[in-house]
Amino acid sequence: MSPGWRQRIGLSRYLHDRGHDVAEVARPNRRLRRSHGKTDTIDAYAAARRLLDESGVTAPKMRNGAIESVRALRVARNNAVKTATAALNALRGLITTSPETLRSQLRGLARAQLLATCTAFRPDPARLADPLQATKLALRSLAGRVNQAHEQADLLERHLHRLLEQVAPETLNIFALRPDTAAALVISIGDNPRRLISEAAFARLCGVAPIPASSGKTVRHRLHRGGDRQANQALHPAVIVRLRYDGRTRDYVARRTTEGKTKPEIHPLPHWVSIDGAVR
Repeated sequence: MSPGWRQRIGLSRYLHDRGHDVAEVARPNRRLRRSHGKTDTIDAYAAARRLLDESGVTAPKMRNGAIESVRALRVARNNAVKTATAALNALRGLITTSPETLRSQLRGLARAQLLATCTAFRPDPARLADPLQATKLALRSLAGRVNQAHEQADLLERHLHRLLEQVAPETLNIFALRPDTAAALVISIGDNPRRLISEAAFARLCGVAPIPASSGKTVRHRLHRGGDRQANQALHPAVIVRLRYDGRTRDYVARRTTEGKTKPEIHPLPHWVSIDGAVR
């Protein structure tokens, strides 16, 4: 997050709290920017013109409500997951270069058993010049870090689930959405879902809106690749799960396949997602 972005959020909150109407204007067209140049004055006039003709103007995210709490918990939970993954990778890498006696003891163990075995090590602190004892101490430290990070991630996910039950119960109850993926979607929407005027606007926000890409007799669409990448990432596993376990989604895919559509043309727009009631 750039400092300028944080300053814009602070300014939006300041003006909104004092009763001013605040609007968010899209970035100027790059081609026009190159031809007209860039200064604060030129940008201000361009923003004013867009505001007057209401083109590319949306309501900004204030980040001062319950969804900001969801974002904070998700950031902490994802960081704990990354910490556990990094520690586990370091542990496995250390095993490959450990002494043979230790490597043969740990080779082939499942993750849970591996962590339990490493946690149970009791190295001799007075003999750390011995690579075997030092490696055991390192493995025990890494295993403890993995377990601690997993515990923190599980705790934060439970808190996140309870918070989503309060602020976005309908989104949380959508089939194939886990707390983390549901949180990513409501964070993208923000505390003011009215800023999204339609499901098409939501699809564009998530980078799954179909855009015509036809040529001659070939009629096809491609994905709009803008929008929120985290929301787009959250939709992908949900769609995969529904393709496997949801009858309506499989029927939809079968129908579109018989129409001659390709796989990328069938999957891009999750027709089952609705922004209605996403935030209460």
